[in-house]
Amino acid sequence: MPIFLFIFFLLMVAYAILINFYHRAWNQLPVFKLPETKPSTFISVIVAARNEESNIPTLLDSLNRQRYPSSLYEVIIVNDHSTDNTWSILQQASYPELPLKPINLAAHLDSEAVTQSFKKKAIETGIREAKGSLIVTTDADCFFGEHWLESIAAFYEATQAKFIAAPVKIVSRRSLLGIFQSLDFITLQGITGASVFKRFHSMCNGANLAYEKKAFEEVNGFAGIDSIPSGDDMLLMHKIFKQYPDRVFYLKAREAIVSTAPAASWKAFFHQRIRWASKADRYDDKRIFRTLLLVYLVNVCFVVSAVAAFWQNIWLFFCLILLLAKILIEFPFVHAAAIFFDQQSLMKYFPFLQPIHIVYTIIAGWLGKFGKYEWKGRTISKQS
Repeated sequence: MPIFLFIFFLLMVAYAILINFYHRAWNQLPVFKLPETKPSTFISVIVAARNEESNIPTLLDSLNRQRYPSSLYEVIIVNDHSTDNTWSILQQASYPELPLKPINLAAHLDSEAVTQSFKKKAIETGIREAKGSLIVTTDADCFFGEHWLESIAAFYEATQAKFIAAPVKIVSRRSLLGIFQSLDFITLQGITGASVFKRFHSMCNGANLAYEKKAFEEVNGFAGIDSIPSGDDMLLMHKIFKQYPDRVFYLKAREAIVSTAPAASWKAFFHQRIRWASKADRYDDKRIFRTLLLVYLVNVCFVVSAVAAFWQNIWLFFCLILLLAKILIEFPFVHAAAIFFDQQSLMKYFPFLQPIHIVYTIIAGWLGKFGKYEWKGRTISKQS
């Protein structure tokens, strides 16, 4: 027992240092303000869509309300073999002021091609058709404010960025699942902003990205990572980071926030997180792998001590004390990120959701390495 407690103590100290680093970096990351001078970059918005018939109308309405001049952007939505009415809705969409270009992925793929990375193929197809010098990607189940594209273009022109990770938030339903996902996502976004700002490791979310078309082509796009089903965001980000380490940024601006709904069920949520975790050992960026390993080991120690409590009650005491320490370590950082996303009211639930967070981290991490998951109606095995 003393050896285990010593190891746990060292892990918690390292974890506290890590979270404190993220907290300070997030607070140091400046908020970008829209300049008076209007940007003039031509943008190609690319969306890979599969079975999104219920979300496409909201997405199109949101894109149609952009304050960015319609002469300076185009919207390319690539239908990825949808089995619902997604393609029909895209073909019939009528927005006179929206420069919309729907593409059917099946018409651009070799019928005999075998691939797991359909989303990457969809994005690649969109990029080949894109006229913009700046590619902006989002997901079909997202929506955004009217200054979304303007803020990205202005930040791009101010920084001459090659790659921009931008903020994403989950608009919570008042349910346990919705609140849990919102808080978890706030934490991930805080880590994203902090790590990118300090160039600590690569991290982003594909629901809100921007990168130069030229930079995408210079790193040969998704070549080398095209066998991985997902990874169109972080794995691409690291490829561009290696080429341009000083030109990768996080856009901390409320106007740039993309909103999305939480997963509809616990099953869908776990499959999403397992998919994210499945990329962990594919990162060329070993800095993030070491970070993920530290976080995973800290959470495993909680479960080990909780199980040991069935034999010796003293372990329960240690587990509860260390759980309190974890909450106190994380709370200030998550609260700081929650303020930016105007979701600080959710923080009252934060302490009570910690046990769920610990268990889900362990399960998703394990199955991400050894299990399989469902994504957009496709079952994908980690070992395949």
